[in-house]
Parts: sequence; structure tokens; C-alpha cells
Amino acid sequence: MGPIRTTTPKAGRGAAPGVNLFTELAAQVHRSGLMRRRYGYYWSKIAVLFLALVGAVWAFVWIGDTWWQLFTAVVLAVLFAQAAFLGHDAAHRQIFVSGRWNNWMSLVIGDLMVGMSYGWWQHKHTRHHANPNKLGSDPDIELPVIAVTAETAQHEHGPLVAWLRAHQGILFFPILLLEGVSLHASSVRRVLSRGHLEHRAVEIIFLSVRLGGFIALVFIVLSPGIAATFLAVQLGIFGFHLGIAFAPNHKGMPIVPRTMKIDFLRRQVMMSRNIRGNRVLDFFMGGLNYQIEHHLFPSMPRPHLRRAAPLIASYCRQVGVPYTQTGLLEGYAIVVRYINRVGLGERDVFTCPLIEQRTHLTATTYDTPPAAE
Repeated sequence: MGPIRTTTPKAGRGAAPGVNLFTELAAQVHRSGLMRRRYGYYWSKIAVLFLALVGAVWAFVWIGDTWWQLFTAVVLAVLFAQAAFLGHDAAHRQIFVSGRWNNWMSLVIGDLMVGMSYGWWQHKHTRHHANPNKLGSDPDIELPVIAVTAETAQHEHGPLVAWLRAHQGILFFPILLLEGVSLHASSVRRVLSRGHLEHRAVEIIFLSVRLGGFIALVFIVLSPGIAATFLAVQLGIFGFHLGIAFAPNHKGMPIVPRTMKIDFLRRQVMMSRNIRGNRVLDFFMGGLNYQIEHHLFPSMPRPHLRRAAPLIASYCRQVGVPYTQTGLLEGYAIVVRYINRVGLGERDVFTCPLIEQRTHLTATTYDTPPAAE
């Protein structure tokens, strides 16, 4: 398909207050066919991933008790991370039209294959998508160890957390090695806690089979020392893989004050960052390098994000909405510099362009448009 031409008038920064900038963009995206399902792509991906996991587990049992199994641990870690990306797609209704099919695919992939609670993740991730980088609303900027906002950094905490935050710029990537353990622990804690969880019984069974069964298999095949090292490597690489895919998406982008109201297009575009790259990068980041497109159209199938990016970037230029895109290493450097400044206690760590436009943006209250997926 050739380049998609836009027909939106050049509204620029002087667009009339109250104009819903997202409506025309959504119409263009739908007309381009970028929201249609990609069943062949997803069924192929599911089949290949399933066969790869079965093959990796078979190889693990066949290789037996040897330190060479640490290479198997790395392979399994990457496969589990890729499964998590696929579960993320299903949770966003990217795979099937049917919500029920997507829900069950998310449960099977998330709980049974990855060991991460779909119900816990869905609640948390939905809040993030609704208000990215907004104080008091986005759980992804309220982390237990790393402070990503000046407000969080100023809270009272113990000496260990204080030390970690003072050095969090240096420790950021090593801390990501613990992300896998954190995801599993949060999932187990959520399914065992009180409160509404739609598929609690199913999630408890799936998580028990995945986590308990996997650990049992590792200690049956391997001697205790090798088994413990195997699990440490697998969990570390798994968490690191997911962490480096999510890290550059929003951290170091503007933080939205609690009381500020922003129209949907600006809310999603100005708080997100894309990472330039090729299809290999698309694979290893699970398509999350197109974070702006994903936030604007969460149910857009992953293979369409690359095609949608030029259209959306062009539209944003026309209407005067900053569209941020960097290289991979540059993105990580921005994140590390930012959280380092936060950890050292700087209050004004980012000159937010939203504050500069506050008069214009708060002149009218904007509502989130109905789902256009």
C-alpha cells in the first residue's frame, strides 16, 4: 500500500478550543484499513510460539543436569517475554473481534504460559492508558523503588529506599533484572487477595500450574545449585527483556498535574515516545516501540502500527501536537538522565510543554472520545 494522504486542514496551534482533534485522525485510520484484524499473523505467531516453548521444554529435559542449561534459561526467558507481548495484544482486543475470545486468550497466555495474572495486569494497564503520566492516576509512575516523579521522590521512606533512589540512575538497568520476580509476586498476591477478580478460580489454577509446575520441573531435572542459578537467570532475563521494552515509552516525558484536563490526542501523544528501528526491533519490543500509535489506537493489530506511524506523525505536525521519536540508545539515555535527576531530588526535572500551553488547554474541558477501535 502506498503512502496515505491526509486531508485535514492545517489547524495548527491556533485550532479553535473544543475541536476534537482525534476525530478526523480516527476517520483516516479507519479508512486506511489499519484497524482490520490480522488473523493469519496472530494464529501463525501463536502456533510458532507454542511449538517453540514445547521444543525448549523438551530440550531442557533432554539436556539434563548440566550448566549448559543456562543457555536454555535465556531461550525460555525470551520466549516467555514474547508470550507476554502476545498476551498484551489479546488484552487490548487486537487479535479477535470477540471480547470473550480475547479474554480467554489473555488468560491462557498470561496466566498459564507466562505466569502473570491477566486480571491484575488489565486493571493496572487500563488506568495507565486512560491517563499516561498523570499524577494520582497512572500506576506506572507510582513504582515501589524507583521514583519517576519529584512528588514520589519527596515522600518519606527508609534508608535503603532512600539510598536506592539517590543512585537509581546508575542502578536502573540492574533493577530491571528483578522485574520478572515482581510481576510473578504481584500476580500471586492479587489472585489471593480480596476484591473483585472476574476469573479468580481459573487464574489461581493456571498460575499454580505455570509457577509451581515449572519450578518443580526445574528441580526434578537439575541439581539444587544449578536449578537455583537456572531460575535466577531465566527470571532475570525475562524481567530485563520486558523492562527494556517498556522503559523508554513514557519515562522522561511530561508529567501531567493532577488537576489538568487535556484533550485525548495531546494526552496520548505528548506523554509517549516512539523508538525508531527496523523489524528486528519491532519483534524484540513487541511493537511497543510504536507507543504513540498504540496509545491512540490500543486495539490496532501490532503489524499495522509501523504503517500507521507516518500517517499519525504527519497529522500531528499539521495540528501542532509534538510527536516524539528517538533512537533506542538515545531513548535509554534520556530515561536514565531523567530518573537520576529525580532521585537526586531536583524539583523541576522536566520543563513540561503542557504547562506552557496551560491557558490554551484548560480553556475548555475535553472529553475522551468513544472507543474508535
